[in-house]
Amino acid sequence: MNRQDSNLLKLEFCGMQFNSPLVLLSGCVGFGEEYTRVKGFSNTDVGAVCLKGTTLQPRLGNPPHRIAETYMGMLNAIGLQNPGAEKVVKEYLPKLDFSETRFIANLSGSTVEEYAEVTRVFDDSPIDAMEINISCPNVKEGGVTFGNDPDMSARVVEACRRMTDKPLITKLSPNQTDIAENARRCIEAGTDAFAVINTLMGMAIDTEIREPVIGNNQGGLSGPAIKPIALLKVHQVYQVSKPHNIPIIGQGGVTTGKDAIEFIIAGADAVGIGTALFYDPLLCPKINGEIADYLRRHEMNHVSDLVGTLRLHGDGNQPPCAN
Repeated sequence: MNRQDSNLLKLEFCGMQFNSPLVLLSGCVGFGEEYTRVKGFSNTDVGAVCLKGTTLQPRLGNPPHRIAETYMGMLNAIGLQNPGAEKVVKEYLPKLDFSETRFIANLSGSTVEEYAEVTRVFDDSPIDAMEINISCPNVKEGGVTFGNDPDMSARVVEACRRMTDKPLITKLSPNQTDIAENARRCIEAGTDAFAVINTLMGMAIDTEIREPVIGNNQGGLSGPAIKPIALLKVHQVYQVSKPHNIPIIGQGGVTTGKDAIEFIIAGADAVGIGTALFYDPLLCPKINGEIADYLRRHEMNHVSDLVGTLRLHGDGNQPPCAN
């Protein structure tokens, strides 16, 4: 990235200095070391890297198939395969270059207590921030997903907040009735930022054998197919977070600079890149360049000038119509 583009794109996010508004999403870059082996890739092109979802104890994950390509997207049901929080801190984090970019741990758990303990482990580490993945099912509550219930979401955020002063980014699920209300409760519980959105639940079927393609039967849908939903959810969360100066990482189907710009206009301070990395691991410099070109064309001095500049038609509260 040249100096002129760098001046346009650098930003502060929860007190962290980001090289650009781009964030590599959890589950797409392992524990941060995979993409350092790709020729031409540089961590200086991204603002932050979210590490793979981590639980307290090691997990083997789900049976295969774990990934299936769908029209304009991808289903995955990895099942949080990971070596456990202690091993990540002791063996993986020392391999990362914290001088190049920011690294964010992704916290997962099956109980509120597990979330709190994983937070404690990462608090005693050089990690820059923590992303709370509240899309996990609560085993103590009959498998009800934390992220789909505002009360449960708030309980997880409160528990994590008690364990650390590092920035907490709550990753909100789109698979819920009122994402804005959930965001409001998480703000009250102490979150510092949001990641909007996580994957949508979906299914693919093998018609010859009449069975789900995914071994777990269902999986999380990502990719371009979910972008319109993600944009709306970012806009909805922005209405709640803006008065509290709570920043947002907008994500879901970003493959071009135009996609990223849409998310920023909708209210995202930073933009997550995920599924697109699987077919173009060198996508970030291209997107950075396209964002910088847009800012220059519109005579903006900084990417933050673009955040939340969406101009709604009418009063902005029209109900959707199916016809």
